[in-house]
Amino acid sequence: MPSSLLLEVPALADFNRAWTELTDWLSLLDRVIKSQRVMVGDLEDINEMIIKQKATLQDLEQRRPQLEELITAAQNLKNKTSNQEARTIITDRIERIQSQWDEVQEHLQNRRQQLNEMLKDSTQWLEAKEEAEQVLGQARAKLESWKEAPYTVDAIQKKITETKQLAKDLRQWQINVDVANDLALKLLRDYSADDTRKVHMITENINASWASIHKRLSEREAALEETHRLLQQFPLDLEKFLAWLTEAETTANVLQDATHKERLLEDSKGVRELMKQWQDLQGEIEAHTDIYHNLDENGQKVLRSLEGSDDAALLQRRLDNMNFKWSELRKKSLNIRSHLEASSDQWKRLHLSLQELLVWLQLKDDELSRQAPIGGDFPAVQKQNDVHRAFKRELKTKEPVIMSTLETVRIFLTEQPLEGLEKLYQEPRELPPEERAQNVTRLLRKQAEEVNTQWEKLNVHSADWQRKIDEALERLQELQEATDELDLKLRQAEVIKGSWQPVGDLLIDSLQDHLEKVKALRGEITPLKENVSYVNDLARQLTTLGIQLSPYNLNTLEDLNTRWKLLQVAIEDRIRQLHEAHRDFGPASQHFLSTSVQGPWERAISPNKVPYYINHETQTTCWDHPKMTELYQSLADLNNVRFSAYRTAMKLRRLQKALCLDLLSLSAACDALDQHNLKQNDQPMDILQVINCLTTIYDRLEQEHNNLVNVPLCVDMCLNWLLNVYDTGRTGRIRVLSFKTGIISLCKAHLEDKYRYLFKQVASSTGFCDQRRLGLLLHDSIQIPRQLGEVASFGGSNIEPSVRSCFQFANNKPEIEAALFLDWMRLEPQSMVWLPVLHRVAAAETAKHQAKCNICKECPIIGFRYRSLKHFNYDICQSCFFSGRVAKGHKMHYPMVEYCTPTTSGEDVRDFAKVLKNKFRTKRYFAKHPRMGYLPVQTVLEGDNMETNLQAEYDRLKQQHEHKGLSPLPSPPEMMPTSPQSPRDAELIAEAKLLRQHKGRLEARMQILEDHNKQLESQLHRLRQLLEQPQAEAKVNGTTVSSPSTSLQRSDSSQPMLLRVVGSQTSESMGEEDLLSPPQDTSTGLEEVMEQLNHSFPSSRGRNTPGKPMREDTM
Repeated sequence: MPSSLLLEVPALADFNRAWTELTDWLSLLDRVIKSQRVMVGDLEDINEMIIKQKATLQDLEQRRPQLEELITAAQNLKNKTSNQEARTIITDRIERIQSQWDEVQEHLQNRRQQLNEMLKDSTQWLEAKEEAEQVLGQARAKLESWKEAPYTVDAIQKKITETKQLAKDLRQWQINVDVANDLALKLLRDYSADDTRKVHMITENINASWASIHKRLSEREAALEETHRLLQQFPLDLEKFLAWLTEAETTANVLQDATHKERLLEDSKGVRELMKQWQDLQGEIEAHTDIYHNLDENGQKVLRSLEGSDDAALLQRRLDNMNFKWSELRKKSLNIRSHLEASSDQWKRLHLSLQELLVWLQLKDDELSRQAPIGGDFPAVQKQNDVHRAFKRELKTKEPVIMSTLETVRIFLTEQPLEGLEKLYQEPRELPPEERAQNVTRLLRKQAEEVNTQWEKLNVHSADWQRKIDEALERLQELQEATDELDLKLRQAEVIKGSWQPVGDLLIDSLQDHLEKVKALRGEITPLKENVSYVNDLARQLTTLGIQLSPYNLNTLEDLNTRWKLLQVAIEDRIRQLHEAHRDFGPASQHFLSTSVQGPWERAISPNKVPYYINHETQTTCWDHPKMTELYQSLADLNNVRFSAYRTAMKLRRLQKALCLDLLSLSAACDALDQHNLKQNDQPMDILQVINCLTTIYDRLEQEHNNLVNVPLCVDMCLNWLLNVYDTGRTGRIRVLSFKTGIISLCKAHLEDKYRYLFKQVASSTGFCDQRRLGLLLHDSIQIPRQLGEVASFGGSNIEPSVRSCFQFANNKPEIEAALFLDWMRLEPQSMVWLPVLHRVAAAETAKHQAKCNICKECPIIGFRYRSLKHFNYDICQSCFFSGRVAKGHKMHYPMVEYCTPTTSGEDVRDFAKVLKNKFRTKRYFAKHPRMGYLPVQTVLEGDNMETNLQAEYDRLKQQHEHKGLSPLPSPPEMMPTSPQSPRDAELIAEAKLLRQHKGRLEARMQILEDHNKQLESQLHRLRQLLEQPQAEAKVNGTTVSSPSTSLQRSDSSQPMLLRVVGSQTSESMGEEDLLSPPQDTSTGLEEVMEQLNHSFPSSRGRNTPGKPMREDTM
């Protein structure tokens, strides 16, 4: 706004300040609304945010009167000014702020509606999630409850039926999972601007578990179907195999009979025919070998499931019969071969058979070697086990052939004489018969030994390999179970870790709770260290056994170890961050207060924990908060209020609102004080104790008034004010009583409730208070106006007259009770009159009087209304009254009445009667009967202008300069050294300026001391008059004159206040004594205050000390 307009229309400055303040608050509120995020799916978090939004809306509605007042003030300004530019600017600003107000209100309502919808959607999702997790639990429980079924058709059929029923249930339960997924997708889509991590993570876990259950069910169903098929086919296959055995046995018997005929060996053609028939039989036997083993294996499983029943005995007999016939058939086949091979070239056939066996054994040994190495995971080793079982069955099938061949060779070598061997073995060259026989024997024996050796070696190799497979299967199964268990526990811990909010988003009060939860989680996962070690030990044992783990297992182990380490690191980091946050931002620290200042300012802490502030731009430090400095500077605007009680009260009201103590109820303040156990009023509080208590107070205020309270700023400002009032020396300690007095005096409560609470703090356990304790209370109370430089208007810092006045009011009793104290305080004694006036100022802030100011024409009158009791329809607003402005025909000594609330019809009639009565009184009556009231006082350093004195001094020196014939001096703003004498002249002028300033300060201080001396002499004179009167009259007068401001008392806080007549324009000093004297530390130790009080009030109570003033003056 142009400065020219501000000069032309001074009231625009107040309007502009109020408009800027409200606009800034609305902008801050809008930013806070947009920045607030909640955890979607967390009902507690959403409800807390809804409560905050509701409180914010209430705060907005509480601010509406401020908006209406601003609009009314703007209308009054437009009516008062004729400047078109000013009217345009006012209209534009009002339209902008109304638009901004509506926009913020719409944002709040939309956000509140969104939160309500989010709460509804989250509730539905959580219910659907619970149902989905319930069906998941049921499905998982059914899968885990299934044990290995008996190997019978009925049992397997029953399991198949259960499996199909579960599959049917899963299809029905799929609806629950789909509903939870649909609701989760809706949450993720509609509330993507908020925190959706919880919904996303839970949805992923549900879907993964659901897919795993489906997979396990499908695999189980397929296995059961295959088993059922095999069991159904088993009786048919068994009957078919037994029938084949019978046929094969008949064929074998026929062949065996044919091979035992005489002279068969001489018929080579018959031998070949029989050999061909035997080969056909042997081919059928080998083709049915796998069928035999499968039937035997399945039969054993069925037997185990039918154990103890009649069916089991019957099946056992049939299996034994099958095994016996199979064994006999193979033996007959071998015998047939042996007889057929016992021909003239038998040794050659034996030689060929042994060679075939050696080749087969070598092939099988190579095949067994190729099965190595052991697989690196359970499925691979299980497959190797199946392959080796087939390999062992093949060895078992081959075993009779090998044994029979070796036995045939042994018999052949034993029965054949050397002569026979000579004929059988024909060498290419002629050898002796004995040598030929020895060569045949040596060759067959060597091959037989090789076959036997290779066979035994192959069996040992197979057994060793089976042992390794069994051991590997056992260890790998343990590893898989251990890794699955560890993975489950890690996943559970990771879910908790994933739900952690950033430390910066946590409330300060919840830091300790979160810290305890994280520590509890650390304790819960401590046993996981044993699980991790166990898994790693199993992996090392497998490596020791020569088992190279598969890439899948290696990746799984690496992943588990990495997740375990990351979980540990995350928990330790979280604990460290929470510790640091608790240390930096918790109740025991001041670090959270660092945000109370903005650049270039920085908050620092002295060794005794007292804060101070550094301005990096000017490189200066100060004790006062920058905002507190601005507040003190703004209080200077109130120095034009001519009446000291109102001036002090208005300053305190502005201070009260800046500290947000106008929002603090007495009950909330008492709760905070009790919470911190502040019961020993004589004990000192250090800075951390003060901060902790203030933090508790303002945290509660923030919950009730969300966006009205900036906790760090309010705590720092209130701490700053308390130190300025009670610890100006910055010792870092404040008495508990002083802290309570400061907080309770400015809180929001009924005036008499404050009196009762403060009296209770200094009263004994019996409820009585002596002079010394009352002096402590009044001493702490008077420091509040003293800090504002207003103490001289309330009797100065000496509280002895007020204490004596109170006890004289109580007929000089040694102790007083609460009722007498309240009666005395209702008289508004001079030292405490600022407190009731503060309450009246607060009550009048929102009052609207349907009346028009006769001086500035403001309508309606906002605040105090002053109605003349001399003239009809003559009203003055508080601005005109406080500034001493009067209209023509009305004098300051005319009686007036003050209202802080709209008048009632009864009050209008009463005032009309008084005006009518005063109309018949003369001016001499009002001159003779002036009523005591609030006298206009001089503002700080008001009087002679220092700059005027300096200008006069400069003019005097200039005249002397010209009289001596020297060149004229330039004007003060243009003074520059222009000649050799210029530096000397400038030095003289500066010295004269300093001397005049010092002289002015001394004169002002002397005037203050003279005024104070006159006041003491007047009080002494009145005391002597009281002592000369009779005792009874002294008591009556003591009661009457204990406070000349009795005419100022209020009948009730809710009733309009009857203001006393304003006296003549006699001026009085406001507080120069406190402002000009060196600063004194009001945080005097308890011992010094006690000593002062004991000195002031000797043990001989009830006796008046000569020379001590006995009553107070009203300002």
